[in-house]
Amino acid sequence: MKKTKYILSGGIAFTEQEDLQKLSDYAKKGWLLDRMVFFGYALKKGEPQDLIYSLDFQKHADDEYFMLFEEAGWQHVCTTGHATHIFSAPRGTKPIYSDIETIIDKYKREKHFVGKAALSILVAMVFLLLFDVMSLYGWIPEAVGTISEILLAISTVILVFPGLPYLAYQRKLKKLSNT
Repeated sequence: MKKTKYILSGGIAFTEQEDLQKLSDYAKKGWLLDRMVFFGYALKKGEPQDLIYSLDFQKHADDEYFMLFEEAGWQHVCTTGHATHIFSAPRGTKPIYSDIETIIDKYKREKHFVGKAALSILVAMVFLLLFDVMSLYGWIPEAVGTISEILLAISTVILVFPGLPYLAYQRKLKKLSNT
């Protein structure tokens, strides 16, 4: 019998609640979240449980941070990227985020985190574009322009990973501010 199952994520920034609900549904069938993997989750076979999952973004999580959740009935399941933490609790446990202000704070922190990454890539792209333009005018060797074009294409692809989540968090915040 298979002891590990992999499921896709819709992307935390885009389908957070749907992903967490999917993990709860799998837990009822005995597939418990083990860890986050590239583009999804790894589940391990265990006893069926009626769990709810929640996620928090905290860059500098320490023992006190995790103890706070534990005291509230939430068990730390996994962490990815040193800042995204998933917790589980029996159904009926008080939600981690129960009011609009804390939810807004959560998304602001994550938007700031991915925004810094996106901005760094954008700055690099501007310099690469400048090198490309300078090579077109003959101010620097053509080979530098060719390399900068290749790097510009690569960085454009890389920008998608923090850029789209940044826009998704911006959209969530705007929606929450209007409620």
